[in-house]
Amino acid sequence: MTHTRTMAFNPETTMLAAGMIQQGQVVAVPTETVYGLAGDARNADAVAAIYAAKGRPDFNPLIVHVANIEMARQLAHFTELAERLAVQFWPGALTMVLPLREDAGLAPAVRAGLPTVALRMPAHAAMQALIHESGAPLAAPSANASGGISPTSAAHVLRSLGGRIPLVIDGGTTAQGLESTIIAPETDRIRLLRPGPVTAEMLDRASGLPVTGSDGRIIEAPGQLASHYAPGKPLRLNATSARIDEYLIGFGAMACDTNLSETGNLEQAASRLFAALHMADMSTQARIAVAPVPQEGIGIAINDRLIRAAA
Repeated sequence: MTHTRTMAFNPETTMLAAGMIQQGQVVAVPTETVYGLAGDARNADAVAAIYAAKGRPDFNPLIVHVANIEMARQLAHFTELAERLAVQFWPGALTMVLPLREDAGLAPAVRAGLPTVALRMPAHAAMQALIHESGAPLAAPSANASGGISPTSAAHVLRSLGGRIPLVIDGGTTAQGLESTIIAPETDRIRLLRPGPVTAEMLDRASGLPVTGSDGRIIEAPGQLASHYAPGKPLRLNATSARIDEYLIGFGAMACDTNLSETGNLEQAASRLFAALHMADMSTQARIAVAPVPQEGIGIAINDRLIRAAA
């Protein structure tokens, strides 16, 4: 078993973590969405270590995080639409699945055999500092055991991966609390592969193109498995009250054990979702229930996570 250290985000921690990345190790690091498990996307051993620590199936590709658009262009072919979306939403919670450059130099397992690569430019200072200091594009799925609840704090990472990874950089609670939106920009449309903080309405306004769903026939991006984000207890959706031995996660004004947003604010609900699921999973109740969340705006992403968590 590996001894897992937790260290506060600061320049000294970043230098230590960057050295570990350069040696082919993996570290957990905060982003504005959730905590990621980062390794050098060019190093096959580091990518293998990510899959091993998470217990992640090797057909599920990873997101590669870049410091800037120049680094991204070295890894993928950018269309005019992809360039426009990068200007509009990067740095931020948008991942684009783009055709891989033949000279990208990425470890093959990053893309799980696909001819594309998923790219994101994160906004969080800790992830940006780690990319700059290590000099590497970083493959970084969520820092939790595969299929489990995503982590929005260092404590969540330790609960899931403690003893499996050497270092967790503690940057506090993540701001947005949901994984990034993933899209595949095409000539005449944008395919939405995973909903997230950048909503379909935002993409429509920015591009002037229709935003369509994925056909779901193949795994093109993270977050598309039917069962994902799951607690260790049965989960009931659209609950208006708690049944016997249920921990109720509420939304809006209602009696419950914890509330995603007492005022019905969807952005607040998104930021609290995974933390609420972690609390429910650690409670003494045997089952979890979640109140209805409106299917609009970022509520679409919240419901996507809940449906997969309940599967």
